[in-house]
Amino acid sequence: MRAYSPDLTPPWKKTRPAPEVPAEPGLVVEEPGTGFCGAVIRCEAGTVTLEDRFGKHRVFPMEPRGFLLEGRVVTLVRPSSEPVRPSRTASGSVAVPGARARVARAGRIFVEGRHDAELVEKVWGDDLRIEGVVVEYLEGVDDLPAIVESFSPGPDARLGVLVDHLVPGTKEWRIAEAVTSDHALVVGHPYVDVWQAVKPASLGIAAWPEVPRGQDWKTGVCRALGWPENTGAVWRAILERVGSYRDLEPELLGCVERLIDHVTVP
Repeated sequence: MRAYSPDLTPPWKKTRPAPEVPAEPGLVVEEPGTGFCGAVIRCEAGTVTLEDRFGKHRVFPMEPRGFLLEGRVVTLVRPSSEPVRPSRTASGSVAVPGARARVARAGRIFVEGRHDAELVEKVWGDDLRIEGVVVEYLEGVDDLPAIVESFSPGPDARLGVLVDHLVPGTKEWRIAEAVTSDHALVVGHPYVDVWQAVKPASLGIAAWPEVPRGQDWKTGVCRALGWPENTGAVWRAILERVGSYRDLEPELLGCVERLIDHVTVP
């Protein structure tokens, strides 16, 4: 008969089982051995791929007690094959299942161009509806002073404006400076066109080409990359490849987040 051998390990030295958490896409965890923190983008063959906020990918084995979730040790497991509701919106915010759109605020966000408005809607649309923020588009910055004067921004009706290629010393810069106030915020990304705010890697290209001055930028890009010169159709194809904030450059992300904060935070 085998003799009984008691476990004399002190309680504080015993390893407690960690909770199992499905590695659903969008779940943000940290791998403590490397300190790498990122969102789950796929789970396969006993490994999980994480993407950090700079777009860098790392693959880790799904070992017991292998990750930290909000500071707690967890064991990641393969999610069930049943469809699940996304845990985050396209902008990276926590999704609120079943949330109704808020009644529109008096505040507004204006963006320069239809393509800009469509991109903002695709990535931040869920957040904007919950916050009750309406996005409208400008035909051009030259119209901005009249729009601001007509809107009359104030503490309960703030105005945010997103402008393309806002470079110090330009006409657009001077117009933006003239209309900026405590209740009207004008920000601009550095790109010639909002197309450039989409990461080249998300479109399968090495980089956005240089287009000579004086040439229509969108047409020049299509010619350089061998794309059809139907810029409307090309834009629809580009927009189709944008799935979330991960497909956009940080400079645009920062601009839009600033504008949302401006018109929603008291």
